[in-house]
Amino acid sequence: MARLYVLLFLAQIVLAVCALISCLSAEEGEIRALPRIAWVLIILFFPLLGSIAWFVAGRERVPGRPAGGAPKGRVLPTRERPRPVAPDDDPEFLRSIEERSRHQDQELFHRWEEDLRRREDDLRRRDGEPPREEDRPEV
Repeated sequence: MARLYVLLFLAQIVLAVCALISCLSAEEGEIRALPRIAWVLIILFFPLLGSIAWFVAGRERVPGRPAGGAPKGRVLPTRERPRPVAPDDDPEFLRSIEERSRHQDQELFHRWEEDLRRREDDLRRRDGEPPREEDRPEV
């Protein structure tokens, strides 16, 4: 029986902590009936009843929007669409990395081609052959 009381006490504490976090992180326009400080005091002095009261009467629900976000099948407008959390979730960031990588690869490839042409010309000069016409840079 004592374990049940401990379990219920822990559940009450967890509920009160969740209610406090919810109350303290709510925007000013989402709190109804009482000011924020009154809700915090109610939750602290009456953890079980205060927490339940906060979740039932203290939070304002945005009409037409469930607690989990947008309704299924509805596309959020741009201003409501959540931003990616990490850079690797952002398609624009990934696209910029790909473009930068492609540009760097092309630049490296051109440098390798120029180096290869220069080395071929050096070998031809050493062997006494003139450099090929198509390999000479245009002036």
